[in-house]
Amino acid sequence: MITYYTDGSASPNPGPGGFSVILVEEDGMRPAVLGSEPGETTNIRMEGLAIKAALEDAAGEHCQIYTDSEFWINVITKWSLTWEANGWKKKGGDIKNLDIVQSVCPLYRQSHATLTWVRGHEGDAGNELADEWANKARRGVRL
Repeated sequence: MITYYTDGSASPNPGPGGFSVILVEEDGMRPAVLGSEPGETTNIRMEGLAIKAALEDAAGEHCQIYTDSEFWINVITKWSLTWEANGWKKKGGDIKNLDIVQSVCPLYRQSHATLTWVRGHEGDAGNELADEWANKARRGVRL
């Protein structure tokens, strides 16, 4: 099974953003995917793009994705089902980042992925590395 850690960053928030996907290998961890949006974006948007990038990188293989975004886990596994059934509408108004929601949810549903929440900035090595590389991506570092 493939194991990933994902994270997103925007500074200021909103501001330029970046995201990273860290691949866990037998001999350590390394960045597998980096991405960025140079304009006005948010850390929430970057977190969603990171999960989407991990799902794309897994290419249908069984995978475990660790994220510190409880929000995106809820969007992908719970809330989007109701939103989609209601024509991509929710009671409180517009769905933010609908473009990501509509692209990541089908990827997840067709995948063999498990999304697991980890507390951010609490010393988890994979989460810390994902955060470090998301910030590097925001600043323009590429693989």
